Amino acid sequence: MLQPKRTKFRKAHKGRIHGNAKGGTELNFGTFGLKAQEPARVTARQIEAARRAITRHMKRVGRVWIRVFPDVPVSKKPTEVRMGKGKGSPEFWMCRVKPGRIMFEIDGVSADIARQALELGAAKLPLKCRTVVRVGENA
Repeated sequence: MLQPKRTKFRKAHKGRIHGNAKGGTELNFGTFGLKAQEPARVTARQIEAARRAITRHMKRVGRVWIRVFPDVPVSKKPTEVRMGKGKGSPEFWMCRVKPGRIMFEIDGVSADIARQALELGAAKLPLKCRTVVRVGENA
């Protein structure tokens, strides 16, 4: 699964996801992409599950690009522990996804296979997504 090799700080604030994505809103690598429609926290496990679903449907033909990276640690306290005594230890990694962000791109497959693969990938993610096609390509 994806996670940073090293970070400046061990723990991060939860924060809120405001506004639309200011970058990563256009297709840069592939012909088809999966675009986020709402803000969400996407975990490394969910990204990996979506990648596997997309790759499996494409039968490992073509290419997949992952345009998001889980770089925010999420801490969690153990079960049945009383309140207080500081913040819990980091449990998993996630990324904050804003609306308009391209999350996955694929290329090298036909339009209908690409659309089905991206729909299967979107089903693994906790936010509404839509399939986008590079301008000038047949949909």
